[in-house]
Amino acid sequence: MARWPPFCLHLLLLLLPSLFGAHRFSAPNTTLNHLALAPGKGTLYVGAVNRLFQLSPELQVEAVAITGPVVDSPDCVPFRDPAECPQAQLTDNANQLLLVSSREQELVACGQVRQGVCEKRRLVNVTEVLYQAEDPGDGQFVAANTPGVATVGLVVPLPGQDLLLVARGLAGKLSAGVPPLTVRQLAGPQPFSSEGLGRLVVGDFSDYNNSYVGAFADAHSAYFVFRRRGARAQAEYRSYVARVCLGDANLYSYVEVPFACQGQGLIQAAFLAPGTLLGAFAAGPKGTSGALCAFPLAELDRSMEEARRLCYTSGGRGSNGIEEATVEYGVTSRCVTLPPDSPKSYPCGDEHTPSPISGRQPLEAQPLLQLEQPISAVAALQADGHTIAFLGDTQGQLHKVFLNGSQGQVYHSQQVGLPGSAISPDLLVDSSGGHLYVLTAQQVDRVPVAVCPQFLDCTSCLLARDPLCGWCILQGRCTRKGQCRRAAQPNQWLWSYEDSRCLHIQSLLPAHHARQEQGQVILFVPRLPNLAGDEYFHCAFGDHDSLAQVEGSHVTCLTPPQDQVPLNPPGTDHVTLPLAVMFEDVTVAATNFSFYDCSAVQALEVAAPCRACVGSLWRCHWCPRSNHCIHGEHCLEGEKTVYSAQEVDIQVRGPEACPQIEGLEGPQLVPVGWESHLSLHVRNLHYFQGLPAHYYCWLDLPEKLKRIAASLENTAGDAGVIHCQAQQFHLSPSQRELPVPVYVTRGDVQRLDNAQALHVTLYDCAVGHPDCSHCQAANGSLGCVWCSDGQPACRYGPLCPPGSVEPLCPTPSIDAIEPLTGPPEGGLALTILGSNLGRDFADVQDVVSVAGQPCSPDRFLYRTSTRIVCVTSPAPNGTVGPVQVAIKSRPPGISTQHFTYQDPILLGLSPLWGPQAGGTQLTIHGKHLQTGGNISAFVGGQPCPILEPVCPEAIVCRTLPQATPGEAVVHVVFGHAERKLLTTPFHYTANPQLVAAEPSVSFRGGGRLIRVRGTGLDVVWQPLLSVWLEAETEDKTLQAQPQDLNSRRSCGAPAPDPHACILLEGGLLQCSTVCIVNSSSLLLCRSPAVPEGARPKRVFFALDNVHVDFPSASGGQAFLYQPNPRLAPLSREGLTRPYRLKPGHVLDVEGEGLNLGISKEEVRVHIGDGECLVKTLTLTHLYCEPPPRAPQPANSSTGLPQFVVQMGNVRLALGPVQYEAEPTVATFPVEAQVGLGVGVAVLVTAVLLLTLMYRHKSKQALRDYQKVLVQLENLETGVGDQCRKEFTDLMTEMTDLSSDLEASGIPFLDYHTYAERAFFPGHGGCPLRPGLEGCGEEGRRATVCQGLTQLSNLLNSKLFLLTLIHTLEEQPSFSQRDRCHVASLLSLALHNKLEYLTDIMRTLLGDLAAHYIHKNPKLMLRRTETMVEKLLTNWLSICLYAFLREVAGEPLYMLFRAIKYQVDKGPVDAVTGKAKRTLNDSHLLREDVDFQPLTLMVLLGPGAGGVAGSGEVQRVPARVLDTDTITQVKEKVLDQVYKGTPFSQRPSVQALDLEWRSGLAGHLTLSDEDLTSVTENHWKRLNTLQHYKVPDGATVGLIPQLRNGGAVSQSLAQSCPSGENIPMLEDAEEDGLRLWHLVKAAEEPEGARARHSSLREREQERAKAIPEIYLTRLLSMKGTLQKFVDDTFQAILSVNRPVPIAVKYLFDFLDELAEKHGIEDPETLHIWKTNSLLLRFWVNTLKNPQLIFDVRVPDNVDAILAVIAQTFIDSCTVSEHKVGRDSPVNKLLYAREIPRYKQMVEKYYADIRQSSPASYQEMNSVLAELSGNYTSAPHCLEALQELYNHIHRYYDQIISALEEDPVAQKMQLACRLQQIAALVENKVTDL
Repeated sequence: MARWPPFCLHLLLLLLPSLFGAHRFSAPNTTLNHLALAPGKGTLYVGAVNRLFQLSPELQVEAVAITGPVVDSPDCVPFRDPAECPQAQLTDNANQLLLVSSREQELVACGQVRQGVCEKRRLVNVTEVLYQAEDPGDGQFVAANTPGVATVGLVVPLPGQDLLLVARGLAGKLSAGVPPLTVRQLAGPQPFSSEGLGRLVVGDFSDYNNSYVGAFADAHSAYFVFRRRGARAQAEYRSYVARVCLGDANLYSYVEVPFACQGQGLIQAAFLAPGTLLGAFAAGPKGTSGALCAFPLAELDRSMEEARRLCYTSGGRGSNGIEEATVEYGVTSRCVTLPPDSPKSYPCGDEHTPSPISGRQPLEAQPLLQLEQPISAVAALQADGHTIAFLGDTQGQLHKVFLNGSQGQVYHSQQVGLPGSAISPDLLVDSSGGHLYVLTAQQVDRVPVAVCPQFLDCTSCLLARDPLCGWCILQGRCTRKGQCRRAAQPNQWLWSYEDSRCLHIQSLLPAHHARQEQGQVILFVPRLPNLAGDEYFHCAFGDHDSLAQVEGSHVTCLTPPQDQVPLNPPGTDHVTLPLAVMFEDVTVAATNFSFYDCSAVQALEVAAPCRACVGSLWRCHWCPRSNHCIHGEHCLEGEKTVYSAQEVDIQVRGPEACPQIEGLEGPQLVPVGWESHLSLHVRNLHYFQGLPAHYYCWLDLPEKLKRIAASLENTAGDAGVIHCQAQQFHLSPSQRELPVPVYVTRGDVQRLDNAQALHVTLYDCAVGHPDCSHCQAANGSLGCVWCSDGQPACRYGPLCPPGSVEPLCPTPSIDAIEPLTGPPEGGLALTILGSNLGRDFADVQDVVSVAGQPCSPDRFLYRTSTRIVCVTSPAPNGTVGPVQVAIKSRPPGISTQHFTYQDPILLGLSPLWGPQAGGTQLTIHGKHLQTGGNISAFVGGQPCPILEPVCPEAIVCRTLPQATPGEAVVHVVFGHAERKLLTTPFHYTANPQLVAAEPSVSFRGGGRLIRVRGTGLDVVWQPLLSVWLEAETEDKTLQAQPQDLNSRRSCGAPAPDPHACILLEGGLLQCSTVCIVNSSSLLLCRSPAVPEGARPKRVFFALDNVHVDFPSASGGQAFLYQPNPRLAPLSREGLTRPYRLKPGHVLDVEGEGLNLGISKEEVRVHIGDGECLVKTLTLTHLYCEPPPRAPQPANSSTGLPQFVVQMGNVRLALGPVQYEAEPTVATFPVEAQVGLGVGVAVLVTAVLLLTLMYRHKSKQALRDYQKVLVQLENLETGVGDQCRKEFTDLMTEMTDLSSDLEASGIPFLDYHTYAERAFFPGHGGCPLRPGLEGCGEEGRRATVCQGLTQLSNLLNSKLFLLTLIHTLEEQPSFSQRDRCHVASLLSLALHNKLEYLTDIMRTLLGDLAAHYIHKNPKLMLRRTETMVEKLLTNWLSICLYAFLREVAGEPLYMLFRAIKYQVDKGPVDAVTGKAKRTLNDSHLLREDVDFQPLTLMVLLGPGAGGVAGSGEVQRVPARVLDTDTITQVKEKVLDQVYKGTPFSQRPSVQALDLEWRSGLAGHLTLSDEDLTSVTENHWKRLNTLQHYKVPDGATVGLIPQLRNGGAVSQSLAQSCPSGENIPMLEDAEEDGLRLWHLVKAAEEPEGARARHSSLREREQERAKAIPEIYLTRLLSMKGTLQKFVDDTFQAILSVNRPVPIAVKYLFDFLDELAEKHGIEDPETLHIWKTNSLLLRFWVNTLKNPQLIFDVRVPDNVDAILAVIAQTFIDSCTVSEHKVGRDSPVNKLLYAREIPRYKQMVEKYYADIRQSSPASYQEMNSVLAELSGNYTSAPHCLEALQELYNHIHRYYDQIISALEEDPVAQKMQLACRLQQIAALVENKVTDL
């Protein structure tokens, strides 16, 4: 086998998990298409997308071949050179056809690419390609080139050769010429060609649109099943089957007939079984189900033969004259009239017979079955005389169907593929018929055809209803019929469709047997199979075997002897063993058989042994005298027997014949302490007649078994009475009643049976009757009386001395009453507790009064003697009195407590309103509210649950939800009394709504102020901000005290603190804070603190019952908890050491995460009792300005004030602060000076002085930096209002601009112009000279073009291109400009091969990295010094063009327009270019210039410079300034009039004049200079609108400029503009006059001065010259533009957007380079990425919008963009950004923002690194798409011409380099270059 490529080995590793399970194969991320099976070995072949798999029969991978992806296009014929098909791209190659040629041992595989051409591979190793067409012709296009269009085929073995029959559907525009059915050769010089072989010729394939389902063959014919529509007249689709003779290579025998499954849809899948064609059809509405039909092949052939006969002999018409056959597919052939024997003479047709024939009469069949899912695959198997069909559906299920006559029955369904994944039509049965291979898009499964062995018993085998399975009786297993040796004999193999029951033992005689005896058992086994003469059955009783005697269906077995029967299980009287009829070791039939033990029956039932013995299931008898239970026929001689109830012919039998006690004579109650005797009725004691005996009564008392002597009294018949001797009983411990079992024995051991459970009840009157009423209420049969003798107690009557019995009970005693108050209306349930409160309810029914008023007791709540519950009667308010219970004949009982009738009064509510969702804690104020015990509150119709306890003056309840807002009356029910608060209703208001909540982040310590805005917030009783927390890890639990917020401890006690964290059900912790209601629209909440070890799960607002999640309130922004900030102690010596602070210094506190959860304004810093004003807060620093004088300590006990930072709840004490004076420089110690020499002393002193000076300078610089930051912050705060106003105006303008852009769009440059400007900056957009230089005469042009084309081909050699680049760069005269130019020419020449260009760039970057590794790696890509750096720039420009247009372009354009709008709002000096509104201090107009905005009405129309074609004059307003020069006015007017037009399509400013029109005749042409210009002292001022006194609202027109008496026509800007407008600083002199506009330049121009001074001097001078007023202007401009700068940076850094794939690809490559060269310094990698992308591409784009937009960038706008670009550069550096007193103003402006931008850059890099890698295929796919964006041949040739000019300069050196390289020599690269030179230059070479 061939060695697998590395990719295949890698793929094999991916497949390993599926290899060990032999029943499934799957390949990750691969779609499987087709399955083929090689006969013989059973090897499987799987055709997949881009793969071919070779599998063993057990689905183990044997080989993998790679077939794609391939650069291809369905619209192109197969090509070698990609240039022949520009639209070609990397295309997945799905397998369309997979066939096995057994004769040649070849695998035929056809894919979708290259127009469906096929290849041949070796069967034993699919990685070995036997044939692949290099340049296939259209005759070799085999398969459909679209994956969704089916292709089917057959390999037809013929004598001497194999043919290929292929049928395919219509796919792609190039496939219309490929016939739907073709015969192709498999061998020969042109495999797969259909030349000279049969084709199904179709007039117009699209008219019929054949869709093929399957191709099959039997011994003589090939059949194709498909669906199609008719010609144009027949639009509906029908199902067809076509037939072709196997030996017919010309398709003369082609005939098709329609067929249908009655009532169903179109054919979906088919299979040719022996003699039958099975078809699966769509069924149900919209084909959502499936049906199976069977078509006998004989009927199909008859139908086809009839169609053939009619078309051969009758012109296609039947006997009735109707056309029943025709020649189809629009061919010229027609049905003819040949001799009648023609069909037999030409069974497969001939050249003269009509073809292709189509029958008209459809063949119909009835459905065999229907499925709920559409059927996608069919296969069938004939086995054991049965036909089994296998159906696969579109949901991945496989159904096994038994085709039984005209019906089909699904007997098993299983899920094979993934749910929703259709089973492929390639459903294959292996050669043995034992397994089925099932294919889906994701996997191949090997499914057994039958799983008989998995059914372990006969019942499950038959219940499975598998027609291939049956129960083999003598083998004892479920098998296929062929596996059962005697299956042909009767009763040997049970089949579920004939035998419904398994072999079984129908009856036993006897059914059970005594274990002490050995006997025979006869079994009746119907349908017992016959055995051979030397074979036998045997019986198995458990482990005991005995030979069986068989007579027909009767089997006689001998039971085992007693010693071989197992013991009875404990507590039972028998043992049950399995009884089986066995053949060898196989159980044929089985049941259970019991062996019983009569003696065990007696032992198990002690109370009635005789009854248990004779009443059992077994044949046991009782011997009364010997007291034994026996199994024999009867007792011993002379002893009477009580026979078993099982005996039929004996009268004295069963339990009723046993000697037994029937019951007690007299009552069962026996008092303790009194002598009593018992009598019991007995029966059947005649068995003991004549035998002396003593009888005893036995009482089973708790402490012992008590025996009492007894005597027998015979009465009539067999009855008698047993009299027990009188006895006195006692109970220990004392109990009220105790049931005691009683029985009788004859002698000491022979117990008489109890016919039923017998017991007497011992009772004690003293127990349970604590008082007289309880005693007298006891059951009268007990005889209990209340006895006053000694200690009064309840006693048994005879035990009380005469005269001591008390007939009346004492006076009732009342211990407590509840409640103590009630309403005057009465109706209150009053509970009275005490003793002697009556014997029964009748005693107390009318004897209770409360405060003198009757009270009606409740019968059901009364408890004897101890409790009365009565309902009070009405009484006047204020009635007070005790409760009396006066039981008849006794003095009344009077309570010590008094009951009060009081009237509860409701006075008011608080609050008066609440949300309709409920949850409001409502307090009802009043008097006497603690009235009664059953108090309920209601608000309207809704209950208001009361929060306990009820207080006398307040009831607190919580409202429930209400359906609608509105008023609701509050009422309280006291028992049956109701009180309403009519004067003060409660108002249900609409639920509060939250619309905003911010900020959305806090430290874990909490305490940050959250402002929540909404509506109706003032109706909330207690708004809470809550957070649910869960443990961060599973092994941790959150600790908190369970707490109920609804509970109140007592009246007046405070409610529980809602700040506390409470533990909820489920283990969650809830922490809350109470919000302050500021107004109806504002809540002020503090964020709850989050304990350590907890993770926030949900943050929400609890507004009473309205719960709103934080994201819902904040517009989707989730609330985030950040780690608490960490601050370092002020003093480096520790927290306890004081920090020495010099007055006037700004305090810098270092820390981590300082601004993650709080803003600067919220931080409070205190030094003692004074405040340190926070000026700046960054991630790692806090700067605050301390009080000028030392404050007092906050705590007087400490000596120094403490420095404390408060961030919400987080309080950090950083140590004491000590104010001190500026320290003086310490002198060196005197001792050291004395000890050292003079020279050493001088040296040391000098070093010390230098060190102190340096430290002083460093500290000074740090203080300056801190002060500068504070000053900047103060300045920005000062201009904040102005910024906001300016920003509002600007946003209005930008909104208008956005509306305009929706119509016109952003003026992006087309790709050609963009690429030229990016590749060749500074060339004015025309880098390449038109035409071919040096072509000479016209005849040379073709030769030169040929040479340049060869040069283009030579550039495709990587070795040549790399040698060319390296050779050019080695030349000393090859300048940096030349390197950039050649790199751009190469980018242009190779633009259509970007994958190749990318490969070259990667190689060169690798070389560059290797070069810099040995120098300084951080310098790589810093400048453009080599060609690869320019190549990288161009590559990024190409790859990011789409990102610019779709993402970054809009914010960049809006920034540009915002800058221009802001600049134009203020005066701009036309000579110096300085502006009042700018970010660049060098372009700041520092003088105050008075100006007024004007609005001019510009006339547009014919002759007015208006839009061409406009019919009438239009008036358009334009905003200008009165200080604008005329040229500035024209520029502004053109900007506003043509605001939707690209700059290159606008009229030129120089081509138009501005004309002021006043009235009908007043026209004045305005210009910058004319006779009216003011000249003074050699200074000439440019004219402005102010100069001409043009008023606001004036009308002006733009007219063509007149020169030399002629009109200059309006001209659009040329495609090659001459450059940007430059201010007139250097050229502002003419005729000795110096021009000025707004300010006069100094005598020495600023530029000249700058050239004479150093950079440091200029920076210092500029810093000094910027007073605060001008810095304010810069800050104002910065604040106004801040949003647009942020938007642009966020777009560039892909905030919340996916990163372009090119960026990910580049960064991954740089990571690889760093890893390859062992660079672990993250700073170096950061610099590489910054240099390669952000600085190289984005900074250039920021500074030059004209590279991407069709705009003009004025000089003052360019200066602002330079500042923004520099800010972006500073944000990309890794060094800390610090500014000082001497820093440029441009850096000061963004000093506060740059740290934030740095974080954005770092996050950008981190996100890219963490994202999934950009694959080589994805990048290549993108590059292939981009390659087609620049296909202009002229530019390409011009680029090649320019490139050749550079080659010409160093021709000899390049030739030498190529000749020195041995590989280049083999490739003859030098020779090819010489040939090119000969063609281009007509140069004579040595060739």
